[in-house]
Amino acid sequence: MPMKAIELLAPAKDFACGKAAVDHGADAVYIGGPVFGARAAAGNPLADIARLADYSHRYRAKVYLTLNTILFDHELEDARNLARQAWDAGVDALIIQDMGLLELDLPPLPLIASTQMHNLDGGHIRFLEKVGFQRAILARELSLEEIRSIREQTTIELEAFVHGSLCVSYSGRCYLSYTLGGRSANRGNCGQPCRLPWDLEDAHGRKILANRHVLSLKDMDRSEHLSQLIDAGVTAFKIEGRLKDIAYVKNITSLYRLRLDALIEGRPDLKRASSGTTTVSFSPHAAKTFSRGSTAYFLRDQDDDIWSPDTSKSIGEAIGRVKRGSQNWFTLCEGHEKIHAGDGLCYFDSRRELKGLQVVKVVEGRVQVHTPPVDLKPGTTVYRNHDHRFLKQLEGTAAERTVGVCLRLCETPDGFALEAIDEDGVRAAVRHAVPKLAAEKPEQALETVRKQLSRLGESMFRLAALDIQTPAYFLRASELNRMRRDLIAALEENRRLSYERPMRGHEPQPTARYPVIHLDASYNVSNEAARMFYRRHGVQTISECFDLHTPVSGEVVMTTRHCLRRCLHACVRETSPVRLALPLAIVNGQRRFRLDFDCRLCRMLVVLD
Repeated sequence: MPMKAIELLAPAKDFACGKAAVDHGADAVYIGGPVFGARAAAGNPLADIARLADYSHRYRAKVYLTLNTILFDHELEDARNLARQAWDAGVDALIIQDMGLLELDLPPLPLIASTQMHNLDGGHIRFLEKVGFQRAILARELSLEEIRSIREQTTIELEAFVHGSLCVSYSGRCYLSYTLGGRSANRGNCGQPCRLPWDLEDAHGRKILANRHVLSLKDMDRSEHLSQLIDAGVTAFKIEGRLKDIAYVKNITSLYRLRLDALIEGRPDLKRASSGTTTVSFSPHAAKTFSRGSTAYFLRDQDDDIWSPDTSKSIGEAIGRVKRGSQNWFTLCEGHEKIHAGDGLCYFDSRRELKGLQVVKVVEGRVQVHTPPVDLKPGTTVYRNHDHRFLKQLEGTAAERTVGVCLRLCETPDGFALEAIDEDGVRAAVRHAVPKLAAEKPEQALETVRKQLSRLGESMFRLAALDIQTPAYFLRASELNRMRRDLIAALEENRRLSYERPMRGHEPQPTARYPVIHLDASYNVSNEAARMFYRRHGVQTISECFDLHTPVSGEVVMTTRHCLRRCLHACVRETSPVRLALPLAIVNGQRRFRLDFDCRLCRMLVVLD
């Protein structure tokens, strides 16, 4: 049975983040181009994407372009041109949402179905496989059992999010930002109203919760469930964060690289999807770069503590409880984490409002802060959301990624040959005409050869073995260094030339039937090419895309598995549910949205009132 290649996929806001992701162990990087990338604030020139592809391919790591907004008719030609330019830039696959792209003359790049395409069940994903997609990015809300079911029904590659910020809505089915301010999430311009404070009211207008972040979720962390996900059929593990900074990319990529390497080492059925070995100079810690708390998010039945109602900001790691305090200092109870000058701390006061502190110094357990803390009582949990020393460790070079290589030195009629073969089987050789002078001190001469040929520190290679097949000749260090440099340059060039970019696989099946024949607005059909695609595959009626009309009362603007009735212990499945006067509503200023509950499918609908 062939080994399964396990891919770690990291985000890239820009070239620097993408390079850092590769250096810290990513097997692939996803990045947005100048337009249509679902993150308007994370666009990149194609020249930078070409640079990133060239660098990534040195390690057999891949670069995926996010071309995953919905498109209007006048944008289709620009999208097609962007896909062509991405092909020329060396991109390895396109992540897309809009089916209209499949009606265009695209380059032969593999297609990855964005999670915004409602990749929730085997029927839809089986269809994607039939029409030419190589991979589907699964909905974040799926359980292990649901992923297994999809795996049994398809052979398409399955990619799953494992870490990062969570959209409260099913991806692609949120129109709250567009409704409130005309900023469309499906066009890459989400204003994140789900992170705002809201009032929760019952049918009589009574406030159940006031000024709380009722739609804000904790962050996903599935680092303890990677083996289960692999067994369920996932082979690509995705870190969220194309708007996150480079410290986050370094930290979280390193964390998952270490976890996956440990799994792969213990399982002969698995292999890494790219080349090289990564070593980092720090100990990765998920809560030290951005964290609202963590959740496995419906991966298991017991994942019900998913929301973060007190704040939508990063709180970091809990470091201890307050013992006592006065003026501008406090102490923590025994066993707390070490604190240093420059750290940023935070805590929730008695009103559950988040307060921040900056550490000036720590003297004999006393933590002195810049501004006197307000309402910081004994027993209060203190969090660190800026670890000054940890972040300093991440500055500059914090990781090294190297490819193993075996070298062999042998004689030629007029001198010497130095040959190399790396861990991927790529070869190179150089020949140098050098006088052969017998060494007066053989052992010393051989040691010089070993020392000079082993100096690969500034290259991308790591010496795995050195085979000296010559007698002890006198060779100058300068000659040995020249041979080594020429060989490494040749090997790097041969790696570049031998990289095989993936191509789109099987031909699409023109008779494949879409599993649904009536498409409502949530299918986000926004151009005539997409309408042609769906009609060609059996769809009979197609409703107008939400982005093409003004929202009206009664329209569903968000569909989510986050259920406020469940959070308030008012779920009908509870043994003794709390009774609430329905319907509930969320209110922010003058904007009011009714909450409907689809208990059969365990979903909450946010409806424009």
